[in-house]
Amino acid sequence: MKKTVLSLALMGCLAAPAVFANVAINGFASIKGGMTTGSDEFLYGYDDSFDLKNESLFALQVKSDLGEKLSVTGQLMGRGNKDFDVGFEWAFITYELSDNMRVNAGRLRTPFYKYSDFKDVAYAYDWLRVPQGVYGLGFDNIEGVSFYRTAQLGAFESTLQAVAGSYDGKAIVSGLEVDAEIKNILGVTWELAKGNLSGRVAYLTGKVTIDAESASLGQNVTIGGLFNTLNGFGLNNLVSAIDIQEEKGTFLGFGLTYDNSDWVAVTEITRVKVDNSFIAEQNNYYVSLGKRFNSFTPYVSYEVEDNDSRDDIFLPFQTVLPPQLFVPVQGLVRSQERSTKTWNLGARYDFHPSAAFKVQYSSEKNDTTGDRAGLIALGVDLVF
Repeated sequence: MKKTVLSLALMGCLAAPAVFANVAINGFASIKGGMTTGSDEFLYGYDDSFDLKNESLFALQVKSDLGEKLSVTGQLMGRGNKDFDVGFEWAFITYELSDNMRVNAGRLRTPFYKYSDFKDVAYAYDWLRVPQGVYGLGFDNIEGVSFYRTAQLGAFESTLQAVAGSYDGKAIVSGLEVDAEIKNILGVTWELAKGNLSGRVAYLTGKVTIDAESASLGQNVTIGGLFNTLNGFGLNNLVSAIDIQEEKGTFLGFGLTYDNSDWVAVTEITRVKVDNSFIAEQNNYYVSLGKRFNSFTPYVSYEVEDNDSRDDIFLPFQTVLPPQLFVPVQGLVRSQERSTKTWNLGARYDFHPSAAFKVQYSSEKNDTTGDRAGLIALGVDLVF
């Protein structure tokens, strides 16, 4: 298991004699299974064979109060799609500046979305999974610091969060896992709530670098090989328009929630952009509506992904590049295009104070490829 210095320090704190700190341990788990409705369909990691491993997970969260307003928190998680290998999802220290202000430092959840902090704690929301059309950005955590401040602004409850840090891990490019690095991440989120209604806005930016040179474009052509050939033709400006070397990336998100204990309606809209790169601009959203009947909550949601291919990168070179170079350049840029619409119909049943049974049917239409996929999944989410 790979451990950062902070993780090792955390383990040392938690292993210290109990006389030095109060330790609280809790956890959550999801046991889920599903399968697609067609033999040639693939959705959210499922195919037409029933799979109980893909979305299942177990986690333990340990918090140690060190006194004098200082605490340390670690979250260990094992995911089924990673053979339940256990690793630190979160690991951070917290210092309470006052009753309504605190600072966290370490490995933190990036506050892109309304349910970012609870994304893996499926018991915290009604859906079987968070809307993938919006929540599928590709990474969840950063190494850095965050500042929280809560306040009462007239009739509104205000929650402000500022974050700074970096990310160094994996990303998916052209269907392959590659190394990604995002430096100088700066962001702010602000949520206002009054009664049954709450609204949220999030803005984050950073310098994005992706090492995709080993990614294959087919026919024994890699992205790195393509770049070398283009540079050999003197097309350095085209390479710089495609590659991703410390390019500015931005995330903008808006959310709105209405919950009067009987009806719950949620929507989030996001926009993601990486300048001077082949990464498509992503404009995604979802809307969801649920009705509570005591322990039973049926719901319906609709998701849209609209990732526009940046054809303006290669079109000016259409008459300059020979076909053997133009085709892979066009293929690389258009590989990021995605236009999908997904309907979800499901229900939640709270059969226990700490556990909920869920079932959900998802139907996705991919307008880019013309493909359709249906998925039936069910499972139990619990906290302990």
